[in-house]
Amino acid sequence: MKKIEQLYNQWRALQPLSARKQYLLSQRFTVDYNYNNNHIEGNTLTYGQTELLLLLGKVSGDGDLKDFADMKASQVSFEMMREMVKLEATPLTQNFIRQLHQVLLREDYTVHRTLPGGVQTSYVIHAGQYKTRPNSVITRYGDRFEYASPEETSALMADLVDWYNQAEQAGDYSPVELAALFHYRYIRIHPFEDGNGRIARLLVNYILARHDWPMIVVRTRDKQKYLEALHQSDLKVGPNPSDGAHASLQQVSAFVSYFTKLVESELKYNIEFATETSANVWWYDGQKIVFRSPSTAIILNAIAVAPNITIDEIARKAGIVARAVKKQLSSMADKGYIQRREADKSWYVFATQSI
Repeated sequence: MKKIEQLYNQWRALQPLSARKQYLLSQRFTVDYNYNNNHIEGNTLTYGQTELLLLLGKVSGDGDLKDFADMKASQVSFEMMREMVKLEATPLTQNFIRQLHQVLLREDYTVHRTLPGGVQTSYVIHAGQYKTRPNSVITRYGDRFEYASPEETSALMADLVDWYNQAEQAGDYSPVELAALFHYRYIRIHPFEDGNGRIARLLVNYILARHDWPMIVVRTRDKQKYLEALHQSDLKVGPNPSDGAHASLQQVSAFVSYFTKLVESELKYNIEFATETSANVWWYDGQKIVFRSPSTAIILNAIAVAPNITIDEIARKAGIVARAVKKQLSSMADKGYIQRREADKSWYVFATQSI
């Protein structure tokens, strides 16, 4: 914990950020968080589609309408959580968690499934209500893992919320430990029929933000590390859902270790983003972009400033031939850094500077 405290103190020493830096960091977090938080659960929108939808209000490209609606609802639930953070004297309640879930899922909907043997079945997902049917998951190791039953969910959630409010008041844990342990206990209950992972990640950010810590993004590229940390903790705690819902910090050390490293990486990213002064440094989905060719940053700057710029104009600015410009633009488009509009052949730039 010493390393993370040093990073946290370094971050706090940078406060307050300039209005420009705070705006840019907030914009990046909006896209990074919503894209990854939903993509990790199967949402098909690309990073670029997420940015266009949430920052510009534009629907672009192919995609399931539900995925667009889910992404918008994700941002609304995030803003709802941020508003609750401001009410410092207000304790966490089950009602607030159910309200978050209602906003996230928007409405009840029916899921249709085909069982082995071709038998058709269906069930209703209830927005804002605890589950009415058992839920479980098949792990990547092929085991079925059962969560709390519908009958015990309400009592376990009452225990979780009471424990959290008491632990926060007593200062028994650091904010990072408190958020990690809350996440694990919540996931072992799995109180809703759908959306549990998204709600868990909303609530850990609620906990971190209440204590003036930067919020985190569980990125899709690290999904297996995230699931493995939970799995290793499950092995130590055991299969009983009630044991999981009351697990100790020591029992879930694997997940606490993972979560601590996640917060460390977010702190490092925020510090680097906040202190960067070069116009040649770009960022995408939480990572600094290091280009092998100096002309690439020139090209990105050119199309960011003038989205309708021609290939020949870019070539003159970059000091390279048009063919080389086209090759670099194609490479950046493949990586998701940029996208060309079909209508007028102008450019969207999804990579960003921090100045």
